[in-house]
Amino acid sequence: MDLRDRIVFITGASSGIGAACAEAFARIGARLLLCARRLDRLEQLAEHLRRTYNADVHIFALDVRDAAAVQQAIDNLPENWQAIEVLVNNAGLSRALDPVYANKIEDIDLMVDTNVKGLLYVTRAVVPGMLARGRGHVINIGSIAGHEVYPGGTVYCATKHAVGAITRGLKLDLHGTPIRVSTVDPGMVGETEFSLVRFDGDAERAARVYEGTRPLTPADVAEAVVWCATRPPHVNIAEIILMPTDQSSATLIARRTHEAS
Repeated sequence: MDLRDRIVFITGASSGIGAACAEAFARIGARLLLCARRLDRLEQLAEHLRRTYNADVHIFALDVRDAAAVQQAIDNLPENWQAIEVLVNNAGLSRALDPVYANKIEDIDLMVDTNVKGLLYVTRAVVPGMLARGRGHVINIGSIAGHEVYPGGTVYCATKHAVGAITRGLKLDLHGTPIRVSTVDPGMVGETEFSLVRFDGDAERAARVYEGTRPLTPADVAEAVVWCATRPPHVNIAEIILMPTDQSSATLIARRTHEAS
């Protein structure tokens, strides 16, 4: 499917997987509708995409946890940015690595509000337009944590299990329509702020997560997302699970010394 000049809307696009998806779609000529909380980072990304790919980019600040702001943002898009072809629900995060009974209330709320409710708010705002136009594709960024549960990750894993359920349920709700629904579920991904956010800015602890192993890159995940989006219209990729070769489960990761690697 040719996405040249088609609008791809990516949430959480200011860094990591979201920014990599923006670059990957820019490379194939898509028009990019990008949002995140950090407008300054979006401005830098947009400038890079325009300079490198001559991309058509429209950016705006948005916190997906705010249902009213999400609806208002979609309702007030400029007319030439309303026909969203692909929605990439990427905004998401994890906080702490604590037993579920020790999670801070604010961390629980942040994960559930962003990963589950935010995804629902954006989907609810965008899908009616796809139905009206008779075309579209929703691609949710899940996780291996949506297939397994690991100690200290109960809340995060629960939110990613929810993403899987929402993806499957949305496809059922859209049965008989041309709208496609996919989830791309990566394992360990380096070169993102995921672990830095999880550990509240502790860069040393975040770095240890990837020590002695070779994780996926954001570009690896973005390639899978673009592949889903560019299949022929009669082909719906329901789910992709991609893992580093060094990772065999959520917690089983091969690590080696620097010399051996």
